[in-house]
Amino acid sequence: MTITFITGANKGLGHETARRLTELGHTVLLGARNHKAGTAAAERLGVRFVPIDVTDEASVSAAAADVAAHEGAIDVLINNAGISGPMGEAEALTGQDVLEVLDVNVAGVVRTTAAFLPLLRKSGDPVVVNVTSGMGSLELTHDPSRAESQLVLPAYTASKAALTMLTTQYAKALPDVRINAVDPGYTATDFNGHSGPQTVTEGTDAIVQLATEGPGHGSGRLVDRDGEITWG
Repeated sequence: MTITFITGANKGLGHETARRLTELGHTVLLGARNHKAGTAAAERLGVRFVPIDVTDEASVSAAAADVAAHEGAIDVLINNAGISGPMGEAEALTGQDVLEVLDVNVAGVVRTTAAFLPLLRKSGDPVVVNVTSGMGSLELTHDPSRAESQLVLPAYTASKAALTMLTTQYAKALPDVRINAVDPGYTATDFNGHSGPQTVTEGTDAIVQLATEGPGHGSGRLVDRDGEITWG
């Protein structure tokens, strides 16, 4: 049975991914920072809650130790936890604003991946899925026909550009683990005030695909719900 750990899974894309993978037979471990929300979400889905704050080294280490003690290994790690940071005029942006977003969206992925790598390496087919965004694409954010070009989110867009590059570097450095990135697309969630045209199920299509595709597929890819896309 495939064991899958998902960060930021108490709501939105993470929660829907947990629901769908549970239905597909995965043993899902629901990671979340908020203990009350995480416990409630796990109870709704009938999965196990594992507390994790991806900005806290001790919390991440404790989560990995918890999984090591209970499950002993994982097959899939989905780095989904993320924050948007401030939106609007760049003049109001501070260094602290940027650091807070990078701490979750980039450094949080590094902390979690590093802590769970020994557990992944106990799998016959270890997989890491990093949830990035088209908002980190130079091509899409410069295309006036795309929704990505209409928003000003300096810290978030920079963090997602960094995460896509981090994914390619991990794919090169860790050839024994299949590591890919997902652009969910503009999905209606709390993250954007439910303004996206996609349903949360549509937004998780590519995440579920990468979590279930099985051995023999490539690493270092960027995928959306329509298939593999270029790094732009």
